[in-house]
Amino acid sequence: MHFFPWGFWLLCVAASSARGDSGSKAKSCTEVRQFYATKGFSLHGVPQAEISGEHLRICPQGYTCCTSEMEENFAKKSQSEFEDMMTEASRSAQVTLTSQYKNFDGYFQDLLNKSEKALHDTFPSTYGELYSQNVKDFFKELYSELRRYYRGSNINLEEALNEFWTRLLERLFKLMNPQYHITDEYLDCMVKHSEQHKPFGEVPRDLKLKATRAFIAVRSYVQGLSVGSDVVKKVSQVSLSHECTRAIMKLVYCPYCRGMSSVKPCNNYCHNVMKGCLANQADLDTEWRNLIDSMLLVADRFDGPSNVDTVIGTIHTRIAEAISNMQENRESITAKVFQGCGNPKISTKASSGEDKKRRGKAVTDDKSSGLGLEKLVSDAKGKLRDIKDYWVALPSTLCNEKITSGSVNEDKCWNGMAKGRYLPEVMGDGLANQINNPEVEVDITKPDMTIRQQIMQLKIMTNRLRNAYNGNDVDFQDASDDISGSGSGDGCPDEVCGKRLSKNPSTRQPEIHNSTSRGW
Repeated sequence: MHFFPWGFWLLCVAASSARGDSGSKAKSCTEVRQFYATKGFSLHGVPQAEISGEHLRICPQGYTCCTSEMEENFAKKSQSEFEDMMTEASRSAQVTLTSQYKNFDGYFQDLLNKSEKALHDTFPSTYGELYSQNVKDFFKELYSELRRYYRGSNINLEEALNEFWTRLLERLFKLMNPQYHITDEYLDCMVKHSEQHKPFGEVPRDLKLKATRAFIAVRSYVQGLSVGSDVVKKVSQVSLSHECTRAIMKLVYCPYCRGMSSVKPCNNYCHNVMKGCLANQADLDTEWRNLIDSMLLVADRFDGPSNVDTVIGTIHTRIAEAISNMQENRESITAKVFQGCGNPKISTKASSGEDKKRRGKAVTDDKSSGLGLEKLVSDAKGKLRDIKDYWVALPSTLCNEKITSGSVNEDKCWNGMAKGRYLPEVMGDGLANQINNPEVEVDITKPDMTIRQQIMQLKIMTNRLRNAYNGNDVDFQDASDDISGSGSGDGCPDEVCGKRLSKNPSTRQPEIHNSTSRGW
């Protein structure tokens, strides 16, 4: 009779005990298989029960329901899903900025349109040939210049208004003195003396001061909305790093590979992953806040002495006031011009235009729609404040209750290795704070260049807004010239305008014009 050695018998018993429930009966992968199928993948080669996980490259290498192919598919899926989440998160900010752009742009354009329509509706009956003799197109040019300026064209508005008053004076003087032969040289002399005798009274100076401040404010504000929307859109399209893709896969799908389909990631664990993945985006925070603060300040300029409603909406009224002033003081103005420039020659082709010209003041509806603008500004301020912390709030936005276990199940969540409490501290915001991020390997010496360009875009726009708040005009060259091809810079976001209205190829540094310079 042969006896097995005691040592061999004990080894067999130990091996049997070690297998226990898990060794003799491996856990089923049914739930993982079902989940995998819902993601659109084939079940071919997917284990029915747990297998050894030495092949895994991202998830912990214990017993697993995932093959190498499954891990790779989950990694690609997590990347596309994260990009979708970023797009969705950015959509709310983009919608806010784009809708505000449409609201304000439509409001300001409507003010100009109504003013121009009132002018063309009332001037013919009020001024007769003064309006009809090639002057109609002249007024159209003024409003066209104002629109171009508002859209961001590199126009000196003060010079444009000075030119308007000069040309208007020349035409009025000739129409009011049809019996004389007025040469271009004589008109040049008359214009030189115009600052002394002020044929239009104080209207040109007053309108220039107020209109310039109003237009500087409205165009910089609308441009700021456009730039903000453009920055959010471009940054949302920044691709993920390889390290970030691995970290998100581990965060979201590794619990399934470990057979923990019902266990959500720990909240702090998720935040560290997102702070590492969005480190560059968080660096936008400072300049983003500066932009929002500057826009809030400029919005305050829409009311007060340079009330946008009153100034832009009544341009036609001020022009009528100026014309009436010249009509009423025709004799004294003519006498002063003759005294300074001499008597012009009598014309052999005297026109009877003066007899046909009518006198009077244009009757217009000057009712301000200030309540509408006041509500627009109030709503906009609230919405801008809501997105002020947009970039540093992204990790919390993405680590919502749908993704993580929240703060109530800190001991029963996925911590990256198993079900249990997540111990590492949460990193700060921004690239520099990720040097010791335990979840995402971040090279803090290599910032994302697309995001750096957008930071510069924000700085440039904030500078424009601050100058606008102080009443100074900054030439609006294409923003792409400022930051090597980044941003549209034409004051019109892609979602609003189908094509660009103007493009100034200037690469000069912004020029500042103080709105109180001399002139009319």
